[in-house]
Amino acid sequence: MANLIAALDQGTTSSRTIIFTPSGDIVAMAQQDYPQIYPQPDWVEHSPQNILDSQLDTFKKALKQAKVGASDIACIGICNQRETTVIWERQSGKAVANAIVWQDKRTAPAIAALSDDQRKIIHQKTGLVADAYFSASKIRWLLDHHNLQARAEQGELCFGTIDSWLLFNLTNGDVHATDVSNASRTMLWNIHNHQWDDYLLTLFNIPTAMLPSVKASNSHFGDYQLDGTSIPIHSVIGDQQAATFGQACLTPGQSKLTYGTGCFLLSPTEQTVASSRGLLTTIGWQIDQQPPVSAVEGSVFIGGAVLQWLRDGLGIIQHASESQAMAESVPDSNGVMFVPAFAGLGTPYWDSQARGMMIGLTRSTSKAHIVRAALEAIAYQCTEVVDAMRTDGAQVNELRVDGGASANGFLLQQQADLLGIPILRPKQTESTALGAAWMAALGKGLIKIDDINQYWQAKQTFEPQISRDEAGERMRQWQRAVSRAKEWVK
Repeated sequence: MANLIAALDQGTTSSRTIIFTPSGDIVAMAQQDYPQIYPQPDWVEHSPQNILDSQLDTFKKALKQAKVGASDIACIGICNQRETTVIWERQSGKAVANAIVWQDKRTAPAIAALSDDQRKIIHQKTGLVADAYFSASKIRWLLDHHNLQARAEQGELCFGTIDSWLLFNLTNGDVHATDVSNASRTMLWNIHNHQWDDYLLTLFNIPTAMLPSVKASNSHFGDYQLDGTSIPIHSVIGDQQAATFGQACLTPGQSKLTYGTGCFLLSPTEQTVASSRGLLTTIGWQIDQQPPVSAVEGSVFIGGAVLQWLRDGLGIIQHASESQAMAESVPDSNGVMFVPAFAGLGTPYWDSQARGMMIGLTRSTSKAHIVRAALEAIAYQCTEVVDAMRTDGAQVNELRVDGGASANGFLLQQQADLLGIPILRPKQTESTALGAAWMAALGKGLIKIDDINQYWQAKQTFEPQISRDEAGERMRQWQRAVSRAKEWVK
């Protein structure tokens, strides 16, 4: 009997497929990078076809690596970069334009034009801050700039986040759907009545006919036909919610922090919480017919991406893995502060006009100082997110971490020092893909929810090593630097 689970992990810079056992052991993994497209400043695009081709290619390579066939895969789970927006033709299945990526800021002027009352209503209905980060204004831009409004109203076009695009293609155009976690990131989904919201659709003039249906995260979404085998797709879930699930953060008070391209802190809550500190209220997931699980989220736009920039933009490092040794080769950053606001600032500032900055440079500044300052900047940003959560009344006594940069021990030690709490790195750090796999396994009946707590294990714990006074002084210096980066673009 087939009992392996294939997680299709479609991320911002690469597509991956990881094949798991139900208990979370990795059988095989394949990864493929794909091009990032920067047509002009503040614009970030992806080719939807590149995303699809790379994802399907990694699936086939993972099967080959595992020496198994399609008939050995019990089910597929999909997790995806969120908010990234695709519009395609329902009949042909062809995308009408490149996808607009979540990092893209081209619609910031349209968001800035919203009235205070409109912003308040958006926040009340969606739990989100009105921002170009989310999908709604991206859809509007594509419809306007490609003259697509009439076609959308006639039902000729489909909108979807990346999960919907993959689903549509995996099912040969039979399924146009998403799950509640992804719907809640569009700025069009009402998190209270769990429906596409008429007011918001009217505000952005988005036709209902182009929207996907919305299902529970562990639904049977359809089937992928491969080599004469029908493989059921049994989960769809946004990447950060998937990582939370994969970290076994299933109840209020448990929190995970993902160090990916951006950094994202999520914690489940008993009910929707209105934040006073720039946190987002979002939907974590929905299992079967149970009520959706709410969560609070803090967003850092540039996390691990700063290491990519040091590698590709400046050439300071050749591989991200070098950064730990370089940072540890100097006792401190020699007064350098690095604010990586390449795409603005997220929680708690939500400043789309902020831009990246290094300050404190002197003739004695070395590459190592800059690398150290960059890693410290990731920890500083994440500390502000946790502080915002604490200000809103949440208890954060430990953090479970994952994502590519969680392999960096220097970064995790900095995080423990600044927060004053233990940082737990799990035995299985592929939490995003694992969350999608476990959600699919639930849908398929391979595991039960109680099994997840037993399967999750910590591998290493980083304890704080500095005083709270020293941590406070370092955070004040960081905030001085941030104050100089804010509202730079006019």
